[in-house]
Amino acid sequence: MAAFDEPLYPIAVLIDELKNDDIQLRLNSIRRLSTIARALGEERTRKELIPFLSENNDDDDEVLLAMAEELGVFVPYVGGVEHAHVLLTPLETLCTVEETCVRDKAVESLCRIGSQMREIDLVNWFIPLVKRLAAGEWFTARVSACGLFHIVYPSAPELLKTELRTIYNQLCQDDMPMVRRSAASNLGKFAATVEYAHLKDDIMSIFEELTQDDQDSVRLLAVEGCAALGKLLEPQDCVQRILPVIVNFSQDKSWRVRYMVANQLYELCEAVGPEPTRTDLVPAYVRLLRDNEAEVRIAAAGKVTKFCRILDAELAIEHILPCVKELSSDSSQHVRSALASVIMGMAPVLGKDATIEQLLPIFLSLLKDEFPDVRLNIISKLDQVNQVIGIDLLSQSLLPAIVELAEDRHWRVRLAIIEYIPLLASQLGVRFFDDKLGALCMQWLQDKVYSIRDAAANNLKRLAEEFGPEWAMQHIIPQTWQILEMSSNPHYLYRMTILHAISLLAPVMGSEITCSKLLPVVVTASKDRVPNIKFNVAKVLQSLIPIVDQSVVEKTIRPCLVELSEDPDVDVRFFANQAIQSIDHVMMSS
Repeated sequence: MAAFDEPLYPIAVLIDELKNDDIQLRLNSIRRLSTIARALGEERTRKELIPFLSENNDDDDEVLLAMAEELGVFVPYVGGVEHAHVLLTPLETLCTVEETCVRDKAVESLCRIGSQMREIDLVNWFIPLVKRLAAGEWFTARVSACGLFHIVYPSAPELLKTELRTIYNQLCQDDMPMVRRSAASNLGKFAATVEYAHLKDDIMSIFEELTQDDQDSVRLLAVEGCAALGKLLEPQDCVQRILPVIVNFSQDKSWRVRYMVANQLYELCEAVGPEPTRTDLVPAYVRLLRDNEAEVRIAAAGKVTKFCRILDAELAIEHILPCVKELSSDSSQHVRSALASVIMGMAPVLGKDATIEQLLPIFLSLLKDEFPDVRLNIISKLDQVNQVIGIDLLSQSLLPAIVELAEDRHWRVRLAIIEYIPLLASQLGVRFFDDKLGALCMQWLQDKVYSIRDAAANNLKRLAEEFGPEWAMQHIIPQTWQILEMSSNPHYLYRMTILHAISLLAPVMGSEITCSKLLPVVVTASKDRVPNIKFNVAKVLQSLIPIVDQSVVEKTIRPCLVELSEDPDVDVRFFANQAIQSIDHVMMSS
């Protein structure tokens, strides 16, 4: 009897937990649906579990979301694709709930199941479901229906295809803006499955209606449709049907629609091709760059380099560059920041002469901007300009501004400069670097912000790799002694930075310089009065063990560690003993 009752147990537990007052128990139960389905077997899952789930969908949104997600991967548990249609019923109900994320997940799961179903099942089960949702009394059903047409349309017979196009057209004219929004956002996916003749007539008619919708939230979604439909249409049809819409949208009364056009403009240009872009879209883009709304100018400014790449240098200089000059002194810091993040990319497009004459003054004004984000965005892209104008001109015009920014009051700006230094060093060469930037690199080791000191230590390592150990021995090592001395720097955190720098430099410098120059610095630091310094000395000594000779380990490193292992501080003793064990391990393995 017990053996006979056992399969009933999982479904009983599920029912109990699904009706429990505790939402977490109900959620856990839903998450375990696949386990329960395996226990029940395919037939009982179809006949008992799925009907039960279809009836019990009046629950918290979190539980319904989990259910919609689980059902999307449930095809194997109901007996494969031939029985996949049984999953449509609970998901159809979930497509009608009020919570948007539940509906979206249910539509996503239906699409996943529909893409696996056989054509005959799509016609017999899925198309009727789409038609029921599209005719739903409550708007939520109609919203969900819009996302399913692209799944069923290719499998539908000719007569049903006509009906589906008619239904979609009705959804695009629905009284509820939410339904029209959903229809507009899914139009591209549906259009991709429709035959070209119907695409040119039916779908384009639907699209044109959406572009004239009185709700800006519908029109802005139609902007996305421009790019999607443009890729499906022949070039001449695209220019005839899509281009006028884009131009009109760029002058739309709603700033949100204009923002969308500015954001999507590069994709729209790709859709219509280079020639119409030059003749029709350049004036539209110039209007967007000079728009009244800052948000539109931000979106347009962020695309300026991409847009210039489509044009030749002459057009860019004639039409786009004057707008760029205006934007560089825009009243909105966010517009200037968006411009600063991409303006460097214009240099290769415009060429050397135009960059020197026209862009360099803009770069310099943005480098001196009062807002750190603007300065930061310019710094991070300097290498793009260097490739065009060469290092001599870059150093003459931009280097004074870079040196000034190296002492900027905003630490993120200083950090960006540090990260750019190795690249600058490789381009400037060792002599020029020593004259202009060498002192700065050591100065950063004593910055008040830890992230700057840490980056400065890593910077020294990268510079040593670039200029070689000899250069590092002349320019870095003497400075480390000064910082470590108590008299010159009483704060232990700065001394700790030097230890960190030594641990990074040692592998680059090699055994000889490490033993003669770096190791004495570390041994001296082991006498420091601050425990944090001493246990960091132990860590650094441990990292030096593989780099130096065994004789140096025994003569210098081990005695120092033994002394530290007897320190009053527990952490110092711990790290010292750890390092000693590391020495013993190396000796045993050798």
